[in-house]
Amino acid sequence: MSRRRHLGSHRVSHRVLHRVDVRALACCGLLAVAAAACASKAPTQAAPRSATTSTTSAARTTRTTPSSGATASPTALPGASTSTRSTGALSDGPLGRGIVPGRVTAVGDSVMLDYSAELEADVPGLSIEAAVGRQWLSGVALVRQLRAADRLGATVVVALGTNGPVTAGDLAAMMSALSGARRVVLVTVHVDRTWQAEVNTVLLDAARAYPNVVVADWAAVASQHPGWFYGDATHLPFGGAGARALAALVARAAKRASTGAVEPRRP
Repeated sequence: MSRRRHLGSHRVSHRVLHRVDVRALACCGLLAVAAAACASKAPTQAAPRSATTSTTSAARTTRTTPSSGATASPTALPGASTSTRSTGALSDGPLGRGIVPGRVTAVGDSVMLDYSAELEADVPGLSIEAAVGRQWLSGVALVRQLRAADRLGATVVVALGTNGPVTAGDLAAMMSALSGARRVVLVTVHVDRTWQAEVNTVLLDAARAYPNVVVADWAAVASQHPGWFYGDATHLPFGGAGARALAALVARAAKRASTGAVEPRRP
């Protein structure tokens, strides 16, 4: 008799627990549906890229666009469509070892991630190598790795200097690693740090020292448009006017028929 009562009690307990589990699961399901509905209605807003936190699972973000197809016209924005001056012709000589003709490699930091989508649209044959927090000498090491793997484009965009000073010796190391590249685009920095002027002086001097260099002077353009930036005066909202302007500036410099110049023209 006691055994029957025990088994009966066990069955009742099991049914009660089963009902509780079913109700709990049903509630969880309703909560999940409600959460998904709220998320779909909530507006999205891009956040600035942190110099220490990557928004991707990998330390480096690589994006590639097809090398064939029509060339997209960069978006014309105030301050980003200025006339240019040229002091040298683009060399048609042989490329260095490990350099791929018809390709463009862009090496940058978190700021490049802010305008990477626009840059891909503006520059055919582009491969982006951008990472949060990247220092200049880390970029030099990356260029050497890409070259050793036969993956470095004949045109190379270098957009570094946001995260620390750049010396003339650092520039020389980069240009040595890029020896044999047809065109090198150096992008000046707009960053609320003490090293901005030093970095930009080194980059602007490179246009006079190296015949295959074009400087995309982002600092000159950006200084006229403080509203393009987040509060850190460095990063740009995704898809915003600043991202489009910076991508257009770099694209024009990368497509120039001549080198040894600064884009846009300085008085």
